[in-house]
Amino acid sequence: MIIILITALVFATSLTAAWITLLTMIDREDWLSAVYNKMHSNLTTIKKLQKKDSEKQRKLAEFNGFAASVMRIFYGGSSEKDIEKLLNKNEALQAGDVNGVGVFDMPGYVLLRKIDSISRGNINKKVLIKSMELYGRKHAENKAKQIMARMLSYTIIGVSLTLTIGALFIGMGNTVVGAGILGIGPVLVLVLIFSMYDGLRVKANNRREAIVRQFPNMISKLTLLITSGMIVERAWKETAYSQSTEIYIEMQKTSDELDNLVSPEAAYGGFIKRCGTKETTKLASAIMQNLSKGNAEIGRLLKEMAKEAWYERRHIAKRDSEIANSKLLIPTMMMFIAILMMIMVPIAINFMGTF
Repeated sequence: MIIILITALVFATSLTAAWITLLTMIDREDWLSAVYNKMHSNLTTIKKLQKKDSEKQRKLAEFNGFAASVMRIFYGGSSEKDIEKLLNKNEALQAGDVNGVGVFDMPGYVLLRKIDSISRGNINKKVLIKSMELYGRKHAENKAKQIMARMLSYTIIGVSLTLTIGALFIGMGNTVVGAGILGIGPVLVLVLIFSMYDGLRVKANNRREAIVRQFPNMISKLTLLITSGMIVERAWKETAYSQSTEIYIEMQKTSDELDNLVSPEAAYGGFIKRCGTKETTKLASAIMQNLSKGNAEIGRLLKEMAKEAWYERRHIAKRDSEIANSKLLIPTMMMFIAILMMIMVPIAINFMGTF
């Protein structure tokens, strides 16, 4: 046990020393990446708060008088103070104040910069691809850096901390608890780190599924506008700003790029990469290929896409209902067994009482 204790302490000390050494190697590039990600996170939070406030206002507009006052209390106040705080934090970050940046992430940035095999590895490539879907090409590289930096830094400090705690318990004579922490602690840390990576994949998959579900309604609106004579770019913009769910937000980004004189190939190409579904890829490719042919040809293609999309939507709904039914089978059987026992037990007791 002494050997295990010494080994754990040596390993924990080495990891802690490595983590502190990496802190001393932070340079301007690392701080810039961390500040950029912090500002982007703050801006994302601001947009969510603004969207939440606008949704509250829309709901409150449906009430008048006393009912409006009651519902205003029920929905809560506005997020103006929170938004102002986040804006002030971003101003401080722009001015060079890095106090708002978490230091625990920084060793990971150093490792990514110093070791090419990490920054060019398969895990980093997968994180970059998912980040491109979730955050767009502009922010993908920095967001991927942030996620990888956290995974690397938290692994070092997490394993070091669990080994230290386990060694302390052993040193105090609580061998069972200490050995358990030494054995299970690092594994739990690695599981938590993997959950960060897997969470990105789940988030991207859920977003992609949401886009697929929203596609039939969107393509129907777009087809209606184009076949009625509206030019493609205008119809795209009208459709994009008709709702604020995932696919419409991506269409809004594309529309803004077109308004800023980005080439259609680049704008629609970005839409394809951000959405990452075969439906949106087919739609954007068809629009790019038929920009010079007028509305007649693209209108026919969109009608076919809309028909296929609704057929696929029915297929997905049927598949989801089958999955839901299979998940409900076990609780249904448990309820049936419970009800059967409630009926049969009294009967059995009465039957036994007659003898």
